[in-house]
Amino acid sequence: MDVVEPSSLLLVHAVAWHLGPMHAYERALTLLLAFGPFVVLGLVVAWRRRQDRAEERRDRVVAEEREPRG
Repeated sequence: MDVVEPSSLLLVHAVAWHLGPMHAYERALTLLLAFGPFVVLGLVVAWRRRQDRAEERRDRVVAEEREPRG
């Protein structure tokens, strides 16, 4: 594991102190940008799985209707 040099940590803290604390809207925007894509991806995956299950059900019904009944 790499060790972070104290001088680089000092630089990060100095920049953070210079910029000051984040406002509420900045914090919300940061969280949205950080986690929003994962939420959207999860919704898309759930939506596509639901579509795939519906298509499989339709295919099963069509296959059952085509089978000759004896």
